Amino acid sequence: MFKHEHPYKPFIYKDTTKLIVGTLPPPRFSIGELLEKDVDFCYGSYYNSLWLFIDNIHDLNFRYDNSIEAVEQRKHFLIKHKIGICDIVESAEREKVDASDLGLKNIKLRNIIGYLNQYPRITTLLFTGGNSKNGPEYFFRKHLKDYNIKLELLNNEVPRVHQFKLPTNLNHNALKARTIKTVCLTSSSGAANISISRMPLYKQLKATNPKFNTFDFRVMQYREFL
Repeated sequence: MFKHEHPYKPFIYKDTTKLIVGTLPPPRFSIGELLEKDVDFCYGSYYNSLWLFIDNIHDLNFRYDNSIEAVEQRKHFLIKHKIGICDIVESAEREKVDASDLGLKNIKLRNIIGYLNQYPRITTLLFTGGNSKNGPEYFFRKHLKDYNIKLELLNNEVPRVHQFKLPTNLNHNALKARTIKTVCLTSSSGAANISISRMPLYKQLKATNPKFNTFDFRVMQYREFL
């Protein structure tokens, strides 16, 4: 059994207003066996396109390697745009050493609600994946049950949007509660390409422009929030 521990602490600071929430980076990040084009930071996998989307949207010319400069480029972007990253899984166990969320067992979650209370300027959570089993929204819903908090649906179209009331200091006084919005973005991993290709909106856009692809679709989606 492989003990998969998250290699990075949450990247949050006092001015953070949006928080990107995923699950865990691939196991190689936890054991320090990075690929040549991996970046030693959150979402640094060469096979995860989050930073490629952000790079495309903002024309940043990021580096994609193991250098310190590549990490600093990403941190600078996050600080400038008041975005933080806090994956929801602290650790888990795997029988098979791969990056599949479905293979996670004996999962320990991070206290996202605690971070929201610690950083009061955060108003939006951006899930990089959905409510399917062991996805970030799936885990967050389980986490909310510990506080008897429920998500309220605002938009059921992709990307789905919910909101919830976060009581100040968890005293459950609705008059003092602040509203947190959650946005369920299509996963930035390559595994999501098949599900994207089946979406009616993607099919419509692809029919209009045959050169339109799954990368373009996620850039279009992420642009609104990042």
